[in-house]
Amino acid sequence: MNKAKARAGKKKKKLHKPRAKKDAGKKKVVAPDKKEGRKLQAISDDGSYEISTEYTSAKVQIAKKEGENIATYNLKTPEMSEGTLAFLDDLRGDFLKKATITKQEALDIRMAEQLREKFTALAKKMVAERMPHMSPEDVGIISEKLVNEMLGLGDLEFLLKDDWIEEICINGCESPVWIYHRKYGWVKSNIVLPDENQIWNYSSAIARRIGRQISTQSPLLDAYLPTGDRVNATLMPISSFGNTITIRKFARKAWTITDLIKANTISLEAAALIWLATQYEMNIIISGGTGAGKTSMLNVVCSFIPENQRVVSIEQTREITAPKYLQWVPLVVREATGEGKGGVNMLDLLVNSLRMRPDRIIVGEIRRAEEAEVLFEAMHTGHSVYATLHAETVDETLRRLTHPPINIPTVMMESLHLIVTMYRDRRSGRRRMFELGEIVPGREGEEIKANTLYKWDSGKDKIAPVHPSKRVMDAIKVYTNMSDSEIKKNLAERREILNWLVKEDINDVDAVGKIIAQYYDDPKAVVAKVHGK
Repeated sequence: MNKAKARAGKKKKKLHKPRAKKDAGKKKVVAPDKKEGRKLQAISDDGSYEISTEYTSAKVQIAKKEGENIATYNLKTPEMSEGTLAFLDDLRGDFLKKATITKQEALDIRMAEQLREKFTALAKKMVAERMPHMSPEDVGIISEKLVNEMLGLGDLEFLLKDDWIEEICINGCESPVWIYHRKYGWVKSNIVLPDENQIWNYSSAIARRIGRQISTQSPLLDAYLPTGDRVNATLMPISSFGNTITIRKFARKAWTITDLIKANTISLEAAALIWLATQYEMNIIISGGTGAGKTSMLNVVCSFIPENQRVVSIEQTREITAPKYLQWVPLVVREATGEGKGGVNMLDLLVNSLRMRPDRIIVGEIRRAEEAEVLFEAMHTGHSVYATLHAETVDETLRRLTHPPINIPTVMMESLHLIVTMYRDRRSGRRRMFELGEIVPGREGEEIKANTLYKWDSGKDKIAPVHPSKRVMDAIKVYTNMSDSEIKKNLAERREILNWLVKEDINDVDAVGKIIAQYYDDPKAVVAKVHGK
């Protein structure tokens, strides 16, 4: 037995402090997002709660230090004795020799979880062989810490497990990691990375998993983690104060129309209209500010697409989640190498998608005039298109599309049917559909206009009707040969189904999509099911 093992054996039997017990005397704060379909940890009056991984439990306490205006996010992980840390150091070298990764495992992000399980099993085997008297719990803790260092982001993995966190920001090794918390807003943590190389290593590891690279020649990175969380990284001297990593966390469970209705983000009436418009191939753009819920709404729209159609999505980083039954081909851009070769941008993918016989094209975000032109050309040639755009209102969305730098000609703008705008209340954090409007082509010599159908009343926190439809209803009558009364009845049926989904708490993407697919196949059977017949 070497010295490291001997030191570990002479130390405490327990390698860590016991898991913190819940304080029975402390009142728990009900998570405000619980009504939005998410299960968040309860926060005590003193700002504390726990984060649990498979083997480990860490305690969080958020409080202001004396003389400071910004609260601190204190993460307390299980402490290890000096002997255990020495054993871990000794184990790390041998683990590196035995932990083999195939080329496919290294480059295929879909195998990330499989690779993690493989490494965890190897680590547990090595720990158990060297310390046969160690408890299974402690074996798991050491193995998890080792694998987090090798494959993950170290202690930052606890932050990724904290559902209260929306954003994780590393601003260099000279400052603490900053966090955007759902309840407390921006807070600084007690986590400080040891040096700039560690930040660079994390960035490089993330880039390699999706076949990209970050270097002094290519110092910017847009990527995503195996969990789907979006990552942006920059290297010095582009970022003057140090290397940076910004992680925007996304919900582990994709939002569904059920979640949005329960959260009062959208009304039954507006949701039913969007559902009807999506089924009958209306083109829709979803706009809003940063973090307003554009992608969540886009995911909801995907659930309304009939399963007998081919869908191609195009994104900068993967964020869209569609039901599994769809014939869905997700495409993602690829950055060029340091020599400027091999790059595939949004425009390349958009042009290529038109050769893939899509029935529906989904674009994560319109950024440039060229992308918008191809997108509207696709609409004009009969493809159904859905996309997101940064704009606050229906009118602002229309102006952004028809004025420089995008500058879409009026004749092409007439292919767009609906605009959904999303809004985030920065004070309360709640997200709402702000407006739902339709594009009304002007008569000869007149400009096209936006007709607002629904709008959010902030005082009443209610989405209320504004004007009747002038264009969408006429288009649906043309496409379906339904009368006004039939359309009215159809919308009423959809409202009943959506309300039933909420009451039954059916909020899984595939489960919701299955009900919608059944409705397309046999509407009478689904309506009867809703009525309990």
